[in-house]
Parts: sequence; C-alpha cells; structure tokens
Amino acid sequence: MSKKEHVLVIGGGFAGAKAALELVEDSHFAVTILSEDTELRYYPTLYHTATGGKRANSSIPLETIFAGKPIRIIQGTATMLDRKARAIITADGQTLYFDTLILALGVVTNYFGIKGLAEYSYSIKTQTEVQRFKKHLHDQLLADRKPDLNYVIVGAGPTGIELAGALPSYLKRIMKLHGVPRRKIHIDLVEAAPRLLPRMPKDTSRAVRRQLRRLGIKLYLGSVVQGETTDELTVSGRPIRSHTVVWTAGVTNHPFFSENHFVLMGRGKVAVDTYLQTEDSIFVLGDNANTPYSGLAQTALRDGEFVAKNLRRRAAGKKMKSYNAKQPITVIPAGPHWAAVLWGKTRLYGWPGYVLREAADLIGFHDLEPWKRATKQFFTEFTVQDDCDICDIATIK
Repeated sequence: MSKKEHVLVIGGGFAGAKAALELVEDSHFAVTILSEDTELRYYPTLYHTATGGKRANSSIPLETIFAGKPIRIIQGTATMLDRKARAIITADGQTLYFDTLILALGVVTNYFGIKGLAEYSYSIKTQTEVQRFKKHLHDQLLADRKPDLNYVIVGAGPTGIELAGALPSYLKRIMKLHGVPRRKIHIDLVEAAPRLLPRMPKDTSRAVRRQLRRLGIKLYLGSVVQGETTDELTVSGRPIRSHTVVWTAGVTNHPFFSENHFVLMGRGKVAVDTYLQTEDSIFVLGDNANTPYSGLAQTALRDGEFVAKNLRRRAAGKKMKSYNAKQPITVIPAGPHWAAVLWGKTRLYGWPGYVLREAADLIGFHDLEPWKRATKQFFTEFTVQDDCDICDIATIK
C-alpha cells in the first residue's frame, strides 16, 4: 500500500474545516487539523448570539463536525514554519510534519494604535468576547437601573450593521425582564468612511442607511475615532459619553504570516498563485489570501473546497485547475425581519432579504454538517440564551 500524503491544516474556521472535510475520507490522505479553538465560530450568526441568541447558533465543535471521521484534531497555536523540515512548530513545543500544508488562520483585531480601545471597548469576534459583552449589558442595567447614555458601535461594515440592527430590540427585552423602567435607547454607529458599507455599491449603502434611521440609530459618517477612556469615546474631536463601545471596525491578517516571512500584498494578505499556493505544496485560503473576495465566509468555504479538489486531482495524477474568483451573494441583516441582499446586479431589501438570509444560514450549516444536524443547529436561532439568572427565570415564567 502506498504511503498516504499527510495534509496538515492550520485553522479550524470555514476554510480549514471545509478543506479537511473534503479530504478526510479520501484514502490518499492522512489529515491533521491544528486549531486554537475546539469549535468553529460561525461568524454570520455571532451578532445574534451577542444579542440574546444561543451560543450553539454560532458555534460548532470540531469534534462534532468530524465525528466518526479519520482525522487527528489538535488544539494549539502555530508559531513557526520550518520550511526545510516541512514542519509547523506550536506554542507548546510540538513539531507537526507535513507533505502538504493548508493555512487558514483567519484574522485578528486591529485597533490602529488608537489609545484606550484595547482596554475599554468590547468586541464580538469570539465566543469569549460575546459573553463578556452580554454580561456587561446585563450588569450595567442592574447597577444603574437605566440604559447607558449611549451604546456606540464603531465600524459600519456588515458586523457593525448587523449588531446595530439587532441591539435595540434586545436591550428593550432585557430592560423589561430586569424590571428597568422604559427609557429611550440611544445607539450610535460610527464610520470613518463617508457612507455605510463602504466596500459595497452606493444603492445598498443608501437602503441600509434608511433602515437604520427608521430604527432610530444615530449615524456618525466620515467620523474618526481618536481615543477612548472609561466613560467616553472621542470621535473627530467630539466626546460621546458611553461605557459601552463595541469595536467592529478593524482587522488585520494573522501575524503568523509576517513573522514567518511570507510575501504579503495589499491589506497584508498573502500572495498566492492560480492554485491558491504561496510556495510548493503550501496553500493559503480564506481571509489570509490575497484574492478579490477574501474576508467573506462563502469565499472561505469555496476556497477550502477548491484546494481539496485540486489535491485530489493531483493525487490522481491529474493537472490542478486554476482558481476563478466568484463574487458571493451578500446578505446583511439590519433589524428584525429585514436584510439587504446583493446578488450580482439584483438587490432585495426588507422581508424577502430576511427570508433569503435564513435560507443562507441553513445552507451554510449544511456546508459543514449533515442535514439533520444542520437543521437542528439552524433552529437554535429561534431560542434565547442570556446567561442571566433573572432573564432565565423571567423567560420561563
């Protein structure tokens, strides 16, 4: 029997998990996945978990994704690439050898050196950050018996829009459950660019802007964050009083790539060839690759599938196919039962967009799980989890 090709996948997100799933049952390969987390964060629904949804709606354990499949799952952090030995060295001193390496590490938060943001702002990029944010919202309401003066979201990309749209109704619900007297809630959305969703068409930006204004969101466009203290955010020279600032504005490529001397292009992304290969048998996928639509979940899933298919072709003695960047369908929720859809030249807004978003989530779960588990995961969206004894008791009643 011929020796199996050992594929080492670094990163348990969309791209890494999808590539591993496509390879794991092929007899040509022995697959190992190294991930800092024991679960895959389903980013499209993290905002929902942050506003009262279940943790299970935005988290899938890797053990569940690969249940019963011949794969080695290791929790750890990749720190060094030994190109000569063809090995990855981890933070805890493990040496993991490979024949083929797939790198899909995702991105990290970038505060652009703005004073105070790392110390005082909140984020919703991980489950730990989400739980910290939810706990803060509840603790603040219990301590003050009134909402914060302003809830400020920085960054009007998809995550900022999603959170801004969901936060008003969530705050009203937990105020009611905590018996806090009804008061007006002030939510501000700050964006340095002159419009919302600056990387998307202007007509979509305008439609989302109208929707957020209907929800009572105050927009600060063309406004630059200059610093944060314990009780205020400075925006273009003007202080905004707040103990609740959520930073969704900046990410940067994983430092692994600069620390290990990869060739970096625009926005710090890794240069890749027509096969998403950066060096011989070293592939870079998803958010890390310098491709037109990197940074989107659908792109990451497609990259994982693409590279896995090419590896199977190569193992069968066939020529690998070239990568063809494809613009994904973009669906951005902005409030209850409302979403904006950008599907090529087609635009959908409102309830039809919301329905399409629900369908997209179901399909997204199925990209990683069998239909039965994917459907069960999808329906967690319609249940709540606040990690708050008062809210839990009130909800049961």
